[in-house]
This record gives sequence, C-alpha cells and structure tokens, in this order.
Amino acid sequence: MGQPKRKNSKQRSHKRRGAHRFAEPQLSKDRDGTLFMPHHVNPTTGMYRGRQVIEVE
Repeated sequence: MGQPKRKNSKQRSHKRRGAHRFAEPQLSKDRDGTLFMPHHVNPTTGMYRGRQVIEVE
C-alpha cells in the first residue's frame, strides 16, 4: 500500500472537511401542497406514488 510523501497539515484537513457540511433536505410537494421527503410516504396524507398506503387520522 502506498505511503504519503509528507504530513498533511491540520489546516488542509479542516479545509477539505469543510466542504462536507450538512445540506438541507430536498422536499417534494404533494397534490395538496404539503411537503414531504421524496421516496417516502407523506406523513400528513398517508399517500405514496398516488396510492393510499397508511391510514392517517
């Protein structure tokens, strides 16, 4: 396995890791305008891909 030629500084590591910040979740809109995570069941309506999957009170 290859070995590094020189030590990476702490600043360089922090700069690289700074790009891996948290991103806000991408949300989809349902027909009624509620926001939900894509590829998940809409928790307010219980719909998934146009079908009623769970009963919501």
